[in-house]
Amino acid sequence: MAKPVRRVVTGLDAAGRSVFIMDGPAPHIYSRGAGSAVVTELWETRSAPASSAGNAETTAHPFQLAPPRQGTVFRIIEYPPDSERLAALERERASADDGSGHAAAFDRASPRHPGFHKTDSVDYAIVLSGEIYALLDEGEVLLTAGDVLIQRGTNHAWSNRSKESAFLAFVLIDAEPV
Repeated sequence: MAKPVRRVVTGLDAAGRSVFIMDGPAPHIYSRGAGSAVVTELWETRSAPASSAGNAETTAHPFQLAPPRQGTVFRIIEYPPDSERLAALERERASADDGSGHAAAFDRASPRHPGFHKTDSVDYAIVLSGEIYALLDEGEVLLTAGDVLIQRGTNHAWSNRSKESAFLAFVLIDAEPV
């Protein structure tokens, strides 16, 4: 990413007063190589209702595409232009399973875009900057800065047809399969 994402997290001190427990660049950033999307993990919950107890880092583990069972994930993803990303997606589709759930989520039968995938989650996607197309099995829509998409466990892909990276914030919430 061009600029690290500053993450500020609140918590409680030993006396039960609210304090800032973390303030700095998000420490867990994932990329599968040149041309791939870059994922910055910001926070994760592992239950519903979520627990706000403790001050431990919640993203210190290997990357997982989907949120934990009954949990959530908050992340920012940088999508390079398709002119860079399509070749990286083809490499990712051909590579061995890395345990993240990424390989299993791919829809290898879709001829529309190599990034088609599906997860058992409801995803709130907010375009922070740039523009990107949300593709479904039927249809597509151009999203620009400020637009919001609610992705409800359906097969989809992201296509950046511009010359600049697009930055999207996502909140993924575990959901039953559709």
